[in-house]
Amino acid sequence: MTFFIMSPVYSQANHDALQPYLKGKITQHQAIKKAEAPFKVFMAKQTREKDLDLFMEYGKYKMPKKITAIPMTALVPAFTISELKTAFQMGFMIFIPFLVIDMVVASILMAMGMMMLPPVMISLPFKILLFIMVDGWYLIVKSLLVSF
Repeated sequence: MTFFIMSPVYSQANHDALQPYLKGKITQHQAIKKAEAPFKVFMAKQTREKDLDLFMEYGKYKMPKKITAIPMTALVPAFTISELKTAFQMGFMIFIPFLVIDMVVASILMAMGMMMLPPVMISLPFKILLFIMVDGWYLIVKSLLVSF
């Protein structure tokens, strides 16, 4: 999925920076600067402003007017923690229905007096069945693709 999502960015960096550099039309420094631009635009769109402000302030950088002028040393960690927050939110949303299934199964087993039977042995097939019935992988991948 990473290559699918990032393919336009890779293509633009290849076209604008790598190919001219390989043909000797631009220097290595120019190629690096040109290759950074599409990555900066992509990361800036996915980064929360609060996270970017944190690293800009801590690095004592002034907020530039153009996205391409944001230093990579601030943008990369801000992008990373923004994506981590999103990942934890998605994980928690997936976890909640499974937690409910565990609680229901544990309650039923306790009510039946089966205290020695681990609830996980009973609930795991129900969790897998739920994930398959709601087409879990499709929903996760679709959510990820729509977010970009």
